[in-house]
Amino acid sequence: MKEIKNINFTEISSIPSLIKDFLNGALPQFADLSFNLKNFQRQISEKENSFTFDQRTILTDTLIKQFSALQLSENQQENIELLKETNTFTVTTGHQLNLYTGPAFFIYKILQTIKTAEWLHHNFPDKNFVPMFWMATEDHDFDEIDHFRTEYGFYEIHGRSGGAVGRIVIEDDRFIHEFEEEFRDSVFGTELILMMKKSYVKGRTLADATRILVHELFSEYGLLILDGDEKALKSQMVSAFSQELKEQKVFNSTKNTVEFLEKNYGKVQVNPREINLFYLNQNRERIDADGENFVLAGSGRRFSREEILLELEKNPEKFSPNALMRPMYQETILPNVAYIGGNAEIMYWLELLEYFEQTGLPFPVLIPRNSMLFLKEKLLNKTDKIGLGVEDYFKDLAEIVKNQLLNNNQVLETLKKNESLIKQSFEALKSQAETTNRTFGNLVKAEETRQLRSFERMKKRLLRAEKKKQAEKVQHLESLFIEVHPGKVWQERVYNFSVFFADHGSAWIRVCYEMMDATKSNLIIMQI
Repeated sequence: MKEIKNINFTEISSIPSLIKDFLNGALPQFADLSFNLKNFQRQISEKENSFTFDQRTILTDTLIKQFSALQLSENQQENIELLKETNTFTVTTGHQLNLYTGPAFFIYKILQTIKTAEWLHHNFPDKNFVPMFWMATEDHDFDEIDHFRTEYGFYEIHGRSGGAVGRIVIEDDRFIHEFEEEFRDSVFGTELILMMKKSYVKGRTLADATRILVHELFSEYGLLILDGDEKALKSQMVSAFSQELKEQKVFNSTKNTVEFLEKNYGKVQVNPREINLFYLNQNRERIDADGENFVLAGSGRRFSREEILLELEKNPEKFSPNALMRPMYQETILPNVAYIGGNAEIMYWLELLEYFEQTGLPFPVLIPRNSMLFLKEKLLNKTDKIGLGVEDYFKDLAEIVKNQLLNNNQVLETLKKNESLIKQSFEALKSQAETTNRTFGNLVKAEETRQLRSFERMKKRLLRAEKKKQAEKVQHLESLFIEVHPGKVWQERVYNFSVFFADHGSAWIRVCYEMMDATKSNLIIMQI
């Protein structure tokens, strides 16, 4: 495996413009959230002064409890102990409980979190930084996480949806046997199969299965894994949840930022609701306001204002933050200085700036995670042979096809030459026509437009003719793009890590870690 190319996100057309502007420093209101030593220094100072000893005790006790069934590595044991000290902070990423990690970027974002923690310790040697993985155990969209894909297979698990996915008990393990059929003859297939069997045991919850799997993959790196579905942790959120119920704090505090983002970047990633909480019971039900009362969207169960606040006081574990409220929860219970997420995550975190300011909670440095792409030598040779660079796979396919088909095309060159001559002729004619008569000047402009449109039609007809003539070449280009972008999206969003681990084992994870750039948001392209 070797690195082929690094492309910064700001140079990739498909990266959202909001992310590009954030990375380029074009949004002064978000400048304090970007990656630089000054921002980290401020964040460290704010967390050191605001995160209490009691909070550290609750956190470490919870981690010890949640890890009780696992054998901790020395690095993990050390990191839990370090979290008790006031000069220790976390670097966090989070993700859904995708079956067997889901798409490969699950792996990449964790590795970047680990690398960022090490980078911070190097730059602030008197401080400690612990990588933390936040399991999204309270999500209820089981359909989003119940499957994963490999190069040749699709695997899924069946279960009851509607409640917190972390609480779902595994009753279906058919996918394990199907997975075994595909990978048993791979170099590291046995290792993959054993990890799967060790994690996804019938009778175990998805939260436990995910913790075991992530632990198997990253324990040596000192990664800690936290499940927020815990009463001791939720107890710290009684005040914030109460404020959300009484004042619709998220909805009201984000109005200005959401308005700015909508005006400049279109629809926001997540629209704030009046109340951004769910109620956890058998199902995870949205809490809606109904005048002075509250109603659960699924069952219709009703609470008076006094009843729901009393329920929150007595049973905080039954209240669950939605996507916009979850960052507040995370930053309350962790001594966190940075959050690493995908572009969509970063965009909805940005909506919360004023909410954090109004509640007095330090806002972490936001880091759009790196992406990785692994290409086979055979594909790279084909790419080079037809005169493309790997960066071309991240440009518009239609434009690439057009350039390939019409490169050095004599008919096109003649069309362009004559089109240029017509433009020059009409330019001279327009300047004289406007001094003669306004009506005549308009006629000249209209005729220029008509003739130039004819040239555009001829160029389009020429392209269609060349596509038919060179159909094999078009098909070849399209097949290369599909090989790079399976399912017409980035490779990391489709293939599971097992596609690469099967041939290279844990060495593949180590290479990903070594190639990961903690200081930049890049697409890293590797030959495999």
